[in-house]
Amino acid sequence: MLKSDLQDEFDSLNPGDSNEAGASRRTALKIAIGVGYAAATLPIAAQTVISTTTEGLKAGPVKYPVNGFDVPAYIAAPAGGTGFPVILVVQEVFGVTEYIADTCRRFAQLGYLAIAPELYARQGDPRRADDTGKLLTEIVSKVPDGQVLADLDGALAFAGANGGNVAKAGITGFCWGGRIVWLYAATGKVKAGVAWYGRLVGQESTLTPKQPVDVGAMLQAPVLGLYGGKDKGIPLDTIDKMKSVLAIGTPAARASQFVVYPEAGHAFHADYRPSYVKSAADDGWRRALEWFKANGVV
Repeated sequence: MLKSDLQDEFDSLNPGDSNEAGASRRTALKIAIGVGYAAATLPIAAQTVISTTTEGLKAGPVKYPVNGFDVPAYIAAPAGGTGFPVILVVQEVFGVTEYIADTCRRFAQLGYLAIAPELYARQGDPRRADDTGKLLTEIVSKVPDGQVLADLDGALAFAGANGGNVAKAGITGFCWGGRIVWLYAATGKVKAGVAWYGRLVGQESTLTPKQPVDVGAMLQAPVLGLYGGKDKGIPLDTIDKMKSVLAIGTPAARASQFVVYPEAGHAFHADYRPSYVKSAADDGWRRALEWFKANGVV
């Protein structure tokens, strides 16, 4: 796609668009992204699900090219104007589900352009996996960090070409995406990051050559880490290890902070799952917004 085609794709998300070709594109993209939940997480905890309106927004699925591949993404922004601060929203392990799309809309209702790329798109569709083990082995384990970072670069470029101000860009991510926030904060392409319960340590591999603890001292943007005290997959001693690394790093590294919620486990922000802890989720969201504002993502 050429840049003009990308603009047309995004413009077609305006409410009331009657263009038949645009409608067909939207229908095809909706099948793949930002609608529904991964089979592995069903049934959802419907009584706690947050649903954010699209009123006053242009929001929906788009695609943008990276190295010859059209990356699907969900995007949401205020319906009028340009120059919006940008938030890259990095998916959970389950992909760009309705929960991630709604998170984009929450940011957009506050004046941000938020975009969530489907970062496993080349490897498979995580929403179809009905077993988390198979999802991890058959899709997630095959996703290279280099691919992910390049796709986030592409999302940032797309945002900049479609009403976003990339000089005021931040990144947030959940679970699998929380780890990616730390890695991307070391690239110098965003002003701040908020990592929700992202793993900090791990084994190096060809596809994942560095972990957050390996790049922590080199951060170019400060990160707020939001973690659960009862998270069995992320021991508190790994947070202590990361703090030690940050303390001897760049100014951005030293400015990074952690908040640990003693009553929460993993995925406490995921309002559609039993892991949801409203008190921690609400406080974390408030702190995330304050963090972005304090660091120029506003």
